[in-house]
Amino acid sequence: MSGQSEYATETPWMGVLVFGGLMLFLLGAFHVIQGIVALFNDTFYIARKGDLVVAGDYKAWGWLHLVFGVVALAASVGIFVGALWARVAGVAVAVVSALSSMLFMPAYPVWGVIMITFDVVVIYALVAHGSEMRGAKL
Repeated sequence: MSGQSEYATETPWMGVLVFGGLMLFLLGAFHVIQGIVALFNDTFYIARKGDLVVAGDYKAWGWLHLVFGVVALAASVGIFVGALWARVAGVAVAVVSALSSMLFMPAYPVWGVIMITFDVVVIYALVAHGSEMRGAKL
């Protein structure tokens, strides 16, 4: 043995990527919760359907949030094993999440800003430092 590790060299940016993966997991969990609430209790939201930027049924919003939440949860697990598909899926989910949060702003503006902030952090971490997870030892 030459003393070299079989794992990739860890960089200071690994922490940013781990943080982004954890934020993607939280984002997915929040979307799942939002989706379940919209599916089972559409009177929970303050804004009426007609007050939203895109008028639609809360059941449709619920399914959208539920599906993207599950995809985000799966992608967050894939991030930690360095899977490229997980990085691509994570960025795609975060972009769609940010857009849907902007459209959902009349219902809960503060929550929308929080979700968009999470989305931006996830996109930055996965795009700027995503390749550093491949082969790393956690």
